[in-house]
Amino acid sequence: MAPTEMFTHLHTHTEYSLLDGMSRIPQLLDRAQELGMDALAMTDHGALYGALDFYREAK
Repeated sequence: MAPTEMFTHLHTHTEYSLLDGMSRIPQLLDRAQELGMDALAMTDHGALYGALDFYREAK
């Protein structure tokens, strides 16, 4: 993606989204950084089990 283009994933499921997600938070954040994204949303289904891990890893 060209540096002038901005894109952010706002629909992302982690391993905490039961039966729906398989992305692990550290790898998800690393990949977003590799792609030059300065933001990322976590939209797991049914619970916020991964919210604290996501927050801590993203700092």
